Amino acid sequence: MAVEDTQPLINHLIELRNRLLRGVICVVIVFLALVYFANDIYNFIASPLISVMPKGASMIATNITTPFFTPIKLTGVVAIFISVPYLLYQIWAFVAPALYHREKRLVYPLLFSSTLLFYCGVAFAYFVVFPLVFGFLTKSAPEGVAIATDISSYLDFVLTIFFAFGVCFEVPVAIILLCWTGFTSVDDLKKKRPYIIVTAFVVGMLLTPPDIFSQTLLAIPMCLLFEIGLLFAHFYQSKNDDEISESTIENNTKHE
Repeated sequence: MAVEDTQPLINHLIELRNRLLRGVICVVIVFLALVYFANDIYNFIASPLISVMPKGASMIATNITTPFFTPIKLTGVVAIFISVPYLLYQIWAFVAPALYHREKRLVYPLLFSSTLLFYCGVAFAYFVVFPLVFGFLTKSAPEGVAIATDISSYLDFVLTIFFAFGVCFEVPVAIILLCWTGFTSVDDLKKKRPYIIVTAFVVGMLLTPPDIFSQTLLAIPMCLLFEIGLLFAHFYQSKNDDEISESTIENNTKHE
């Protein structure tokens, strides 16, 4: 009996291992396809800063191995970035058998929207935030100070901003999940709207460079996405007793 009880757990662990392995293989394949263009990828990411640097200024490398490893590091991150839809599919394929039909129908749009919103956050940071922030920072340098940004430090900075904006653009998904699990409700969130707006500006202050432009450029989209999350959260209400009973009946039917 004990062996039979442990068999499902072993099967789940094997399934998890296979899903993780497929995800790693996907990232490696994408990385190998992109590694030849590593320097071009870095030039593309660095272009928002290079385009606003003073004439004659350039980026520098303070370590002898930095010119090689920094583009490689960026290419690895880009490979993961491109592989996100496939990685999310593997996660979905692993947990889907444990979900009911109604839950599956609701999770599909959440997976798609969460991926799209993360990409939109990164694109917003690159095309809107970087030109404004880098333009402000380079022009605010004291007279006589030469701007020579280290390529490794620049990469760490932009990856942090990309991640911050990508995660913050997930606000609608977070609100939907909070309402769906019954942790809060749409009405409660509407009552707390003033506090959430203040929180958005505090988050913008903590996650962006110390200037009002980047702080506002993060806080305003978060407020708009909060309203969008409230709109769609109406379709993801927590289960009531009837729905729980229906799910129990469906589960019993599966076992029979």
